[in-house]
Amino acid sequence: MSSITTLIKDLRVKTGAGFLDCKNALSENDNDIEKAIEYLRKKGLAKASKKTSREAVEGAVGIYSSENLITILKINSETDFAAKSEAFLSFLDEIGNFVLENNNPNLNIEELLSLQFKNTNISDYLNSMIAKIGENLVLSELKIFEKKELKFNYYVHNSYKDNIGKMISLISYESKTIDKDVKEFSKNLCMHIAAMKPESLDINDLDKSLIEKEKEVQKELILNSGKPSNIVDKILEGKMNKFYSEVTLKNQSFILDQDKKIKDVIDEFNTKSQFNLISYELITL
Repeated sequence: MSSITTLIKDLRVKTGAGFLDCKNALSENDNDIEKAIEYLRKKGLAKASKKTSREAVEGAVGIYSSENLITILKINSETDFAAKSEAFLSFLDEIGNFVLENNNPNLNIEELLSLQFKNTNISDYLNSMIAKIGENLVLSELKIFEKKELKFNYYVHNSYKDNIGKMISLISYESKTIDKDVKEFSKNLCMHIAAMKPESLDINDLDKSLIEKEKEVQKELILNSGKPSNIVDKILEGKMNKFYSEVTLKNQSFILDQDKKIKDVIDEFNTKSQFNLISYELITL
């Protein structure tokens, strides 16, 4: 996430103002967030009440599915109590289902907030819910996936409803069949992802800067331990393999069978059912 995107997100959390308004406020004030808050208040775009100045760190994540799309939506609240309320859960369902009805796989948060909804727009409707619930609410994350030829399964962790909880893991995969075994296996992969929180699908998908940083740290630790220089590279290779086994999904030990890596479990499953894991997502508070 870029620094400006992070600033916009923080400003939205603190003011309740819209995406574009926050972006403009930061631009007008040299990305100084405190000056941007004052700027928005003077423009009447940020409420002076304490509700929208309090940080929204709780909330919930919801998942919704139609014939063409799957969407995952995260809305933050200030307290867990509010996130469990019927008003909040119904609001999350309303917005999630509205995204499906819009049927636009490229829709982003900025565009969503400007769309017409119930004789107003999503942004204003969000503000009305802030007043109703009595806490700051922030529509903080939106993911949309096209089904096309892919198949999906998901897992909701710490659920408030079947489709809403504190964390949702989702996988897309290819399979010749969708029988009981495939559904169970794909669900178990989703549960593993929620438990182990991998950084990427495989080693080649890892951020290269993350790899280089880890190598630097591990090499420094090895050198400081007094190991002979001629075996540093060998030790470093072992350290990095351990690192990959912790942060990449396919190289992690499967939570239901610690003696096997995820890639080995998938290979074994393929002996009886053609299954290819394509990608995964993990959305959490």
